[in-house]
Amino acid sequence: MYHAVAHDPRPSTHALSVSPRAFTDQMRLLADRGCAPVTTARLAAAWRGGPPLPLHPVLITFDDGYEGVHRHALPLLARHAFPATLFVSTGWLRGPYDTACALDTMLDWRQVRELAAAGTEIGGHSHTHPQLDQLADAYLWLEVLRCWDIIGEELGAAPVSFAYPYGYSSHRVRRVVRAAGFAQSLSVGNALARPSQGPYALKRVTVRRSTSLQEFEQLVDGRRVTRRYAADRALTNGYALLRGSRRLIRTVTAGLLSSTA
Repeated sequence: MYHAVAHDPRPSTHALSVSPRAFTDQMRLLADRGCAPVTTARLAAAWRGGPPLPLHPVLITFDDGYEGVHRHALPLLARHAFPATLFVSTGWLRGPYDTACALDTMLDWRQVRELAAAGTEIGGHSHTHPQLDQLADAYLWLEVLRCWDIIGEELGAAPVSFAYPYGYSSHRVRRVVRAAGFAQSLSVGNALARPSQGPYALKRVTVRRSTSLQEFEQLVDGRRVTRRYAADRALTNGYALLRGSRRLIRTVTAGLLSSTA
């Protein structure tokens, strides 16, 4: 899971960015090791009984829609003939739907179309990148459907894959994503993806600016994933309980206010 690819990202995206040099080295390593990148849709289709995956499959994904994906990542992906999946927050991209909430320089829709034409799958990542599991039902549906509609309108084909902002989801969020028309979705989890996770909770491994090439190779091999991200998973699980409690408190409070109004 990548975010920004940039020489000098803003502080808000620095930790989750990678430099163009690091990305170059990482893609070269995948090529040298004979890895076969696939899109999210291709992976899900294979696990649903479609054409089998190639040997050494790997999924390259980008979240949010930062401009460096077109400027720096696309030429390298094209050089190696690597497909990837880009999950866009439609309200963050430059253009008619821009909500002016993005954290850094974003793609515009011309660039997104060029990425799609080059073989990058374009998936949804909500409209304004909220914590979906904290939203009331009406706003949750708005975030997911707005994203689905805009991508379909701009690209001429409805998206089939989704990634949860911040990796946060719940049974309720997953039901809405499925009902909206997405066939599969990705979380974070910082673990290897397995068919047993189901099509709406597939896990990914975060690549950060601090990820060395040696560590990247170990992650690609499936080594050290559990140990490297143990702290991340513990924090995620703890925060999931906190978010669930917050949502329950808001729901109960809203019910009490409604009953006393």
